[in-house]
Amino acid sequence: MSTPVGRSAAESWRVLRTPLLVTGAIVLIAIVVMIATTARTSGPFSPDSTESDGARALATLLKNHSVDVHSTEVLDDAVQPGDGKALVIGPDGSLDRSDWQRIADARWSHLILIRPGTRALEVLAPGVLDTGQILSSSSRRPGCDLPAAVKAGTATVSGSTYSAPDGAQRCYGDGINNTVIRVESDNRIVDVVGTPRTFTNAELADDGNAALALDLLGTHQDLTWYLPQWESSGFDDEDSGGPPLVPPDVRYIGWALAFAVLVVAIWRGRRLGPVIAERLPVIVHAAETTEGRARLYRRSRARDRAAAALRESALGKLHKAHGIPRRADPSAVVATVAARTGRDPAMLYELLYGLPPTSDTALMSLSYELDVLTQEVRHP
Repeated sequence: MSTPVGRSAAESWRVLRTPLLVTGAIVLIAIVVMIATTARTSGPFSPDSTESDGARALATLLKNHSVDVHSTEVLDDAVQPGDGKALVIGPDGSLDRSDWQRIADARWSHLILIRPGTRALEVLAPGVLDTGQILSSSSRRPGCDLPAAVKAGTATVSGSTYSAPDGAQRCYGDGINNTVIRVESDNRIVDVVGTPRTFTNAELADDGNAALALDLLGTHQDLTWYLPQWESSGFDDEDSGGPPLVPPDVRYIGWALAFAVLVVAIWRGRRLGPVIAERLPVIVHAAETTEGRARLYRRSRARDRAAAALRESALGKLHKAHGIPRRADPSAVVATVAARTGRDPAMLYELLYGLPPTSDTALMSLSYELDVLTQEVRHP
């Protein structure tokens, strides 16, 4: 009759149900929290970011002035009909010419381009060119009659500068290069801003930055805040390098995998309880262990190992009996034992440190001689 040693299904369920329920609850709570707190946008100049390079403070300021801010990273939200609405397009990202044209065809009443690239300028602000010059950070006066700039007064500006065609308004520059350009065409206002740092959380409170940002972006009650990603539909431009090797959405997958690994680590690393001492079912005597090892030595004809074990045991007894240090030199050990026992030092050296025996008879003789020597130590 055999006795099962494994757990039954009922026993396994009783053992695992608590960890599984706890893990499931943690995962459910984490999912709910992530859904409730996940921002629609992230990164620099994001209206949901509270970092120094984010723009959460500006988004809050706009909302306090009755401007509905809709943040997005999806291109489809930027190509919806925009009549009577404003669209601010953040820096970075990569869109092809056809996507910029779709944004232009949406007929937004007011476009605010933050540090735009060449393709965006060609489609949305014809005649405005990036000079390639970088303006150092400094408090500068408007130098123009743009109402938003005049009302704001001095602002801390820096970054890309642009040249503009006749009829455009040029503000905040060094007299030649300007960081804020406004052009009007086809019943649409387009503002080109090369100084995104002015509107970030870190610098919004400096000079007249807040007033400038509020008057530039708050012209309509409906504002779509679009941060371009790497989601271009065509990449048909010759200078386009194509989509990035690692899409931005991968970060969400990475966070999900990291959380899953954490949950598994907590589950597998749970405490199993205190260690329980259990008596062995049998008792193995020291004599049986010694005899078993001796049989192994004999079977493998390991006379050298057997002789080394015998000599090591005898030396341990001699060291203890005569107070000899464990690491004493062999000559010192032999001299001490010879002085105490009256034996010939040469014979003692051969007995304690000599060559291994070549036969079983010699091994037995060595064992006998070592036993006699240790007996003399015990009974001098």
